[in-house]
Amino acid sequence: MTQFDNLALVQRFIRLPLAQRQAFLQKLHSKNMSFAALPIPPMRDEFETIGLSYAQERQWFLWQLDPDSAAYHVPTALRLHGTLDLPALQRSFDALLERHEVLRTVFVDGADGPMQVAQAHLSLPITPVVLDATPDDVALKALIDAEIAQLFDLQRGPLLRIKLLQLAADDHVLVLTQHHIISDGASAQIMVGDLVKLYAGFSADQATNLTPLPIQYADYSIWQRQWMEAGELSRQLAYWTGRLGDGGSVLPLPTDRARPAVQSHRGARLDLSVPADLSERLKQLAQREGLTLFMVLLASFQALLHRYSGQSDIRVGVPVANRNRTETEGLIGFFVNTQVLDAQIHGTTPFTELLAQVKQASLGAQAHQDLPFEQLVQALAPERHLSHSPLFQVMFNHQNGGAAQALQLPGLRVESLDWSSHTAQFDLTLDTHEADGELTATLTYATDLFDATTVQRMAGHWLNLLQGIVANPQQRIGELPLLDAAEQQAILKDWNPSTQAFPNEACAHQLIAEQARLHPDAIAVRFNQQTLTYAQLNSRANRLAHQLIEQGVGPDVLVGLAAERGLEMVVGLLAILKAGGAYVPLDPTYPQDRLAYMIEDSGIQLLLTQASLLSQLPVPSSVQALMLETDVSGYADSDPHVAMHSSNLAYVIYTSGSTGKPKGTLLPHHNILRLFEATEPWFGFGPSDVWSLFHSYAFDFSVWEIFGALLHGGELLIVPYDVSRSPQDFHALLCDAGV
Repeated sequence: MTQFDNLALVQRFIRLPLAQRQAFLQKLHSKNMSFAALPIPPMRDEFETIGLSYAQERQWFLWQLDPDSAAYHVPTALRLHGTLDLPALQRSFDALLERHEVLRTVFVDGADGPMQVAQAHLSLPITPVVLDATPDDVALKALIDAEIAQLFDLQRGPLLRIKLLQLAADDHVLVLTQHHIISDGASAQIMVGDLVKLYAGFSADQATNLTPLPIQYADYSIWQRQWMEAGELSRQLAYWTGRLGDGGSVLPLPTDRARPAVQSHRGARLDLSVPADLSERLKQLAQREGLTLFMVLLASFQALLHRYSGQSDIRVGVPVANRNRTETEGLIGFFVNTQVLDAQIHGTTPFTELLAQVKQASLGAQAHQDLPFEQLVQALAPERHLSHSPLFQVMFNHQNGGAAQALQLPGLRVESLDWSSHTAQFDLTLDTHEADGELTATLTYATDLFDATTVQRMAGHWLNLLQGIVANPQQRIGELPLLDAAEQQAILKDWNPSTQAFPNEACAHQLIAEQARLHPDAIAVRFNQQTLTYAQLNSRANRLAHQLIEQGVGPDVLVGLAAERGLEMVVGLLAILKAGGAYVPLDPTYPQDRLAYMIEDSGIQLLLTQASLLSQLPVPSSVQALMLETDVSGYADSDPHVAMHSSNLAYVIYTSGSTGKPKGTLLPHHNILRLFEATEPWFGFGPSDVWSLFHSYAFDFSVWEIFGALLHGGELLIVPYDVSRSPQDFHALLCDAGV
């Protein structure tokens, strides 16, 4: 078929009702014919209203969410040295606006959704802003930034802004700012190319030689929607949903600040160069593995993100120009699409295996590149938040091409200005550029999240990772080098203090008895209005300990302790230690099945409890129960003489069981003493301290609370259960007790 026949075929397709278009497309597929290979016809004049392309639709949505954001402005700045022909420049822009309808387009709400409306005529008068003095680079940058930050109204337009700064009679800066809804990166280059040709013609009073455009952007919008709605969207969507499964989770990069509820899109960037020898070895690796340099660099970035986040499912956004048809090559408009390339990474994964994953994902994405990103977002329906972008939060973009050619204009030397970006659409974006054998990179980052020093360190880690990859691509990802020599030195010597020994032959209860000797009248424990001095606590625990010894308790014998929060609980705990035993805390508020399991698993033969609790506890007949209220006045109040060592057990506390069955952790006395000896320089423990026992005594943090007070002669304040559940009452108690 001729090109004319193909155009007529597509025109007929577009005019068909949806059901017939679907049948048409199925028939093409049955004949192994690709609709994507057919031309895009100019048909905008046949439609009374024209909807937005899918990409424009998302921009419209984002603008309505945050019309005060400049994150989606597309800027271009050119410095013009020489004699500027202002009338020729004006005529060039008039012709440019006439040539590209999208530059004259505004967006309005219609009965069936947003519509694009191309104005019949638009002229943007260019009036030079004459500066009194030539600004330095900093001042010039501020002027350009201020111009770029000016907001657009998508409903009123225009969506192209022209600013001409006159620094001197022969020195101008031309700042062009477009909204992303009508432009993209490639469009900005097309605009400059068209302007160069138009200006050259008008300044010489000659006709321009621009090739007529076969279509306008509105034609592309119509064609895209008619094709996608006929079944191509569902076909490509099936691939992406099958691959990604769901919307994924937010990538938990270690940030300098908590993520704000709403992104400000403020950003900065860091430029870096990849050493020439490293760049060459990366290309050699790609060639050996049958890959492109893009695939190798993407895999390296995903490996870095895995190492930084610890997450195995790494999803990165990758932009595609989406200009794979001749009709769109010279057209200004929003064509760029975004794909989500995922990889499953573990520390034990060899890097070469990740390369194979990336190759497969890249080839699959290329074969399904027409699916609008917006449709993927709707299909996967991730939970939407203004704090981050959906589906991915990190982007990678690789460009391959020679250095930009110097722009030549009659009487002018044109310099393309570049400056650090002040916006960031994502948490982090890595841009790489391969040109003339040189590989450069830029990291753009959200300043809401990251400091410059953090990103500089991240860039260094990426370069270290690349060096490790080319040295041994079979190495496991978790073993690839990240840190440089100075960082390794800091971790080994500066961050880690020298090894310290904490030799201690004493046991915890012996040190508490010493506090009773030194400070007998000091308050040891307080609960509501009840108190025990150190002398009272030591005496009562001694009498109970003698009774426990009589029951067979000795070193490393486990004794269950089930008691309400209060003074008796502390007396019973200390008595078990004084008898030489190790306490097994059985919080009576725990579920019955958990308590039964711990009693059975620990193998206790004796349970120290209270009469009011006995009927509530799952105590088997093999376990003897001893009441804390039992009269022990007949026993001596002196410290028992039990031969013990700090290596003897002090307690057995069970884990939560969140990863399976609860497990009893056996801790000796020297672990308790080492904890406080190692941290004493930080806190300076002493008898004036008041400690709160907030947690359950069956939770290991209670060891810090109980022994932090009693080992140092301080006061242990037992927080009543109801108070522990009321923030206001708890705060008042802390203040009143001087914790």
